[in-house]
Amino acid sequence: MWNRVNIEEKLKKFRDKSHDSNTLLKEVYDILNKKSDIQNELDSPTQGYNEFRFDLLDCDKIYHIDDIKEVCIQYRLRFLSTKYFKGKYPSKALKSIKELEKTHQLKLQGFKIVAPSKLFKLENADDPLLFAPMGNDYFYLIHKWGKDLHPLRKYLVLPFRSFLNLGITVLALSWIVANLIPLELFTPMHGSVHFWILFLFVFKIIGSVTIFYGVALGKNFNPAIWNSKYYNK
Repeated sequence: MWNRVNIEEKLKKFRDKSHDSNTLLKEVYDILNKKSDIQNELDSPTQGYNEFRFDLLDCDKIYHIDDIKEVCIQYRLRFLSTKYFKGKYPSKALKSIKELEKTHQLKLQGFKIVAPSKLFKLENADDPLLFAPMGNDYFYLIHKWGKDLHPLRKYLVLPFRSFLNLGITVLALSWIVANLIPLELFTPMHGSVHFWILFLFVFKIIGSVTIFYGVALGKNFNPAIWNSKYYNK
């Protein structure tokens, strides 16, 4: 009934909406033909770019940082350097890197990966995407592995996209809980005033628990963590 979410397909949809394929190729072509010695000196080993051969690139695997950011925010994922990744790399991913290096006659560097936060702390198998930087906020998808995301993940993490979303979620949950609690437990009266008093009481409890949970565990909203290397965000 519910198909799992292929995060690579979602990323392609965001890319196709915001970038025309011809424009994308032209921008990448300009990037690969305008690298300078100054740029080489400015880039650190973890932030370097890769000088791919333009005529050998697969346009379908080129993504802009804005597209990656959007899908990370929607599905509460992180986009970080592979040095923070604690999962295991499948042999196919390593093979893809070697084949890409052989094809483009270069040594790839600056790898980054899209994955759930927990994959940067412990091993799991949820849909990582391995990228290599191309410069000017463009990234080349090298390999995807693991199983697809749960189809409901987008909606389960929706409250964490912003403070407004979280507030609406707490209000809605409080209203549902208040309707499930019989008023007879507190008063023989059944007026609307009594219901709203109960609603405010429930809202206060759920709101307090939510704030305590967020502060105690150092949680933050999706736009603040998608590229953060810190655990308590």
